[in-house]
Amino acid sequence: MIRLHHVALSRSFRVLWLLSEMGIEPEIVTYSITDGSLRAPDYLAKSPAGRVPALEVEGLTLFESGAITEYLCETHPEHGLGRAPGHPERARYLEWLHFAETQAHLIANLNLQWVFLRDPSMRSPTLLKMEAKRLAITLGAVERTLAGQDHLLTSGFSAADTMLGYNLLAAPHFVRMDPFPAIRAYLDRIAARPGWQRARARDGAQKFYAQDFYEVTDG
Repeated sequence: MIRLHHVALSRSFRVLWLLSEMGIEPEIVTYSITDGSLRAPDYLAKSPAGRVPALEVEGLTLFESGAITEYLCETHPEHGLGRAPGHPERARYLEWLHFAETQAHLIANLNLQWVFLRDPSMRSPTLLKMEAKRLAITLGAVERTLAGQDHLLTSGFSAADTMLGYNLLAAPHFVRMDPFPAIRAYLDRIAARPGWQRARARDGAQKFYAQDFYEVTDG
């Protein structure tokens, strides 16, 4: 039994997509960020920060999407989605896994300001501009890599793509994507993958974003 504790269009999609690429269909337990269910004692026993994902697998309960990703790739090496010690792209693989979380942290900060603050007057235009700029800088690094290859690693599709590819669903809400043609083409490629399509079909409807793009104004 594999059970994924999940919120639609959140970091837990990384794990859902990776499992889908492995041909594994987990049981999905769905939560809401706003109803308090992630702060319930029984869930905090699974994920002490009260965040998704949490994954029950092989008698363990794991949290943190990066750790889950590494664990699944190491325990299912037959799918070739990790890059084991000794692989020539091992270092780049690890680099992208952790870069994905750096980028996701910027998105989380923007989500907090735009979506989850109860009082919009508490938003800081200065912070919003700064975080959007930082996010654009990280997208520039991804753009430069993808301008010359189909995936984050030259050796092909990997769990680095499932970690970072998720971010690119949210980033267009805060950064205009016109300057990033390689990323847009990459999104088309990953969206054509059967594993992605199966995962998106099970993901559920996102309940974060009320508009397609959040424009920073000083007013």
